[in-house]
Amino acid sequence: MNRSTRYAIPVGRALLTLIFVFSGIGKIFSWEQTAHFMASKGMPWVPFFLLGAIALETIGGLCILVGYKARFGALTLIVFIIPATIIFHDFWNVEGMERQTQMIMFMKNLAILGGLLLILGYGAGPLSIDDALAGGKNRYRSDV
Repeated sequence: MNRSTRYAIPVGRALLTLIFVFSGIGKIFSWEQTAHFMASKGMPWVPFFLLGAIALETIGGLCILVGYKARFGALTLIVFIIPATIIFHDFWNVEGMERQTQMIMFMKNLAILGGLLLILGYGAGPLSIDDALAGGKNRYRSDV
């Protein structure tokens, strides 16, 4: 493995997950505002789903960030991002500039989903706890 691959993968993991870790933690400190926003989108059981969002984003993001149970972390974030994207970035229900903004956010989430699917398929890669526990044997295999 060349040096750029060795470092690009963990940097990519970090960049991919920072949005989830910061968002999850941010929801804790802005509980009321987030709950109000969720309610404005017609979500039922807001406290339950808000707590779930915090858990999924934070745990999934940290798993991928450090590369421990990275596939589980990716699956966790996939479970979060699909309904969140459909509910909160419903560009088909708005007009004007809001439509364009929400379409960009929707597409951004699709790109993030693509990165999560890569982690789900290939694992954490080098410089991860998963790789260290496997003795460096599972870096690029998709069947582990």
